[in-house]
Amino acid sequence: MEIAVIGVNHHLAPIEIREKVSFTESRKDEAVRTLKDYNIDEMVILSTCNRSEFYFSSNHINEGIEHVCDYLTQYAQCDNLKKYLIIKKDADAVRHLYKVTAGLDSLVIGEDQILGQVKDALQYAMNSFHSGKLLNKLFRDAITKAKQVKNTYKISENPTSISYVGLKMLKNEIKTLEGKKALIIGAGNMGSLTLRYIMDENLEKVYLTNRTHNKLNILLNDFKEVVPIPYEDRYDYLDEVDILITTTASPHIIFKKEKMPVLNKKLYILDLALPRDVEKEISEIDNVKLYDIDDLTKVIDKNIDYRRQLIEPIMEIIDSGVCEFYQWKCTTKLDPTIEQLQIRCEEIKRDTLDYIYKKTDITIKDRKIIEKMMNSALKKSIQKPISNLKKIDDHEKLDDYITMVNELFGM
Repeated sequence: MEIAVIGVNHHLAPIEIREKVSFTESRKDEAVRTLKDYNIDEMVILSTCNRSEFYFSSNHINEGIEHVCDYLTQYAQCDNLKKYLIIKKDADAVRHLYKVTAGLDSLVIGEDQILGQVKDALQYAMNSFHSGKLLNKLFRDAITKAKQVKNTYKISENPTSISYVGLKMLKNEIKTLEGKKALIIGAGNMGSLTLRYIMDENLEKVYLTNRTHNKLNILLNDFKEVVPIPYEDRYDYLDEVDILITTTASPHIIFKKEKMPVLNKKLYILDLALPRDVEKEISEIDNVKLYDIDDLTKVIDKNIDYRRQLIEPIMEIIDSGVCEFYQWKCTTKLDPTIEQLQIRCEEIKRDTLDYIYKKTDITIKDRKIIEKMMNSALKKSIQKPISNLKKIDDHEKLDDYITMVNELFGM
């Protein structure tokens, strides 16, 4: 079983392309259902504001890569999508996931949201039975190594999320956020982080709205001074506020040029959503300054140089993780042999117990004791050989031993 990753990210694909390859949970389900018909065994889809990547395993990996490329091209309705795709397989794919999870492949090196997003992607894949033993192990190991990186090098000790960098960019443009008024749309993870950061800037008033009320009410309980407004009234506040920040997961535009009011003062709009929340033509309106995620690359983080210095020692941790994963993966060759040995032990136990029960007259209590003793003895008889087989690093030598064991036991 081999592993590959295919997708788009901020390195190669502009936001106009990335938003075409964005996946909601229902669309993830549809993609997996479709692609599992093409010899793809397991899949985890990671879809964030800066990337949409398909991690998958297959015994026919090259065919799988072709099918996933074709699917994404059709999904995005973009004939030239392939020039924006990253395509990696085997150790390169595994290493890529480790780097992504540790924040090394992010727009801002070390950003602290991606680890949670990778966890969520794995959990959803597991809950939906999209992933299995191989990818579950890979993602868990990547998450473990990312935590080790963060604890060892404190790479995310200072705020580094997309929302933080976006606010920093606005602050550079406006000079100060103190005394300003802002409207935040969205109460998910990005909206929550944005609100937490902006509340430290001494604004005069912060309005908040969301399409649904559950998440909104949670944030309002934490921030009593925030003013909630009805979602359908969002346009009515645009002439009052200085800043509009959108962070929704809506698949559709929620601010259209044709519905915009006349603005009598400057309005700074920060669209942190993917797909974008704000129609790009709104930037043509007088008094509007519109920014999206791709504009964040223009912000110079004072900690970036420090983080880049840490890449080399962090890559040592990642490379060791890749090696450890492949050592484990090599031992999975033993799974069919171990399963057959366990079946053989069960057959021996059943035949032996049947013989004992026919030839002796023992109580039910004694039968349970004998069964327990036989289970323990048979388990011990294969435990040590299996343990020794798992310690073999030489792939060819392991293959020879597997063949030998199968022949010796007639499996």
